[in-house]
Amino acid sequence: MGYACPVCGDPQTDAEHLANHLAFTAMLRGGDHEAWLDDRIDGWAAMDPPELAEHVVDHAEEAEFPQVFEDTTGGHDHGGGHQHDHGSGHQHGDGHGHQYGGGRASGTPDAVESAAPGGVADLDDFEGETDDVLAEAKELTRRRRENAGGDGGTDDGDAEDATETGADGDETGNS
Repeated sequence: MGYACPVCGDPQTDAEHLANHLAFTAMLRGGDHEAWLDDRIDGWAAMDPPELAEHVVDHAEEAEFPQVFEDTTGGHDHGGGHQHDHGSGHQHGDGHGHQYGGGRASGTPDAVESAAPGGVADLDDFEGETDDVLAEAKELTRRRRENAGGDGGTDDGDAEDATETGADGDETGNS
């Protein structure tokens, strides 16, 4: 048994999952989920999940959803038995056989949009985006440090950056 989202019909395991689904979807995408919450539950954004759950179940249809929850889909089994290969040299984040969201191929352009019913995204879908964001952040940090130059110090104790950068911010030391 579970609840169908009153907005989109996505199955949720219980009232708290339904509350989280509605709130996260409203905050991330706005639209119908946000309008539904605004129309029915005053102050929903300030509520914690158990409190919001008490309110949303009054408006949701209880229903039986065969094979939609993680513990029944043959995906990631948290009941003691693993259903993915842990080969030697295994490291998380390297696409190692997890089948979240019904086994979609990784590299989906918008992992949040294409999440499986219930809001479970394939974490491998985020891998390239995460790497790109981190690389950009590192580059912006390096530029910020270069532009700050001249004070002779760094905030994180990385003396290498300070000695390689000339007084005018030129890494060659030429003025």
